[in-house]
Amino acid sequence: MSIDLSKMPKLGFGLMRLPEKDGVIDHEQVCNMVDKYMSAGMNYFDTAYVYHGGRSEVAAREALVKRYPRESFMIATKLPAWEIKKAEDVDRIFNEQLERAGVDYFDLYLLHSIEDGNNYDTYEKYDCFSWGLKMKAEGRIKHLGFSFHGTPELLETVLDKHPEVEFVQIQLNYLDRTNPVVQSQRLYDILSSRNIPIIVMEPVRGGMLANMPPKIEERFKERRPDKSIASWALRFVGSLPGVMTILSGMSNEEQMEDNIGTFKNFEPLAKDEFELIDWATDELFSMPQIGCTACRYCVDGCPQGIVIPDVFRTINTLRRYPDDWRSKNFYRGLTSRSGKASDCIACGQCEGVCPQHLPIIELMKEAAEILDTPQQ
Repeated sequence: MSIDLSKMPKLGFGLMRLPEKDGVIDHEQVCNMVDKYMSAGMNYFDTAYVYHGGRSEVAAREALVKRYPRESFMIATKLPAWEIKKAEDVDRIFNEQLERAGVDYFDLYLLHSIEDGNNYDTYEKYDCFSWGLKMKAEGRIKHLGFSFHGTPELLETVLDKHPEVEFVQIQLNYLDRTNPVVQSQRLYDILSSRNIPIIVMEPVRGGMLANMPPKIEERFKERRPDKSIASWALRFVGSLPGVMTILSGMSNEEQMEDNIGTFKNFEPLAKDEFELIDWATDELFSMPQIGCTACRYCVDGCPQGIVIPDVFRTINTLRRYPDDWRSKNFYRGLTSRSGKASDCIACGQCEGVCPQHLPIIELMKEAAEILDTPQQ
């Protein structure tokens, strides 16, 4: 059974960066966001076993599943290779996901973060693709795919070996087209050549493409004065053939309203707008940035309690705006309740789970020098 692309909304609600209040997911605000999204005629929700420390699927149950008829929405979640230690774990995790989300089936189900090495090897070791087909036959999964953070060569290997795959989720945005680690243009080309529907993650690169240096923002606003900076990134991926759904990990109602406005009456980029995107990309590449997408996989396991993505966000801002006192204030507030960059003990746990393969230990040394060294 192939996916009916006509039923897939262009904007998907990613449940990885939900708003929090006092350290827990803000249920009231999430309900408001779900209502705004559904009332706009959109209905695709993406969660995962590990998002929000295991609380994202539960949030989906409380804000969506309990409040809307099951046939009115589509929900996707993911099987995490790193949580599988024995064959029985696959069924255990899946059944736990059904219970957490409060559903009898998932519309789309993904093997989470296939990449070269451990994750892909684990999925093959425990025959997870065949297991997924079994779940489809039982009606517990409607469509089977995977999210991908590996090399183009691995992508072709997986697709050749597993023609049963119905869709693939990749990181795609205008900045990562030529990124030597992400290689999103090559991944896109491979999937397009095989006519495999694409779900896009990180279209705004963890929020990085929502805030531009003044020079770039001025050009964007000159061309589209009534549109947000983030809308440019979303319209870029939305203009590409073969893109089925674009996930946005929206963290507040304002982001939700802005993104709905972008997709409600979607306008593909015009030729001169593509050219402006290319110019902005060149400008951004001239400013070195840490390529963190704030997925936060590194945070839960950090023995020092360092909120690594927020540290990197501070450094990226200071690289662009060296005199930005707000970033330093943000860091002081952050480290009043979490570890400092200088607390890093170089254990490597973070590097082992980073989908972007960042040299986090070295970057934390840089951050410590910039942020934790007393100013003379």
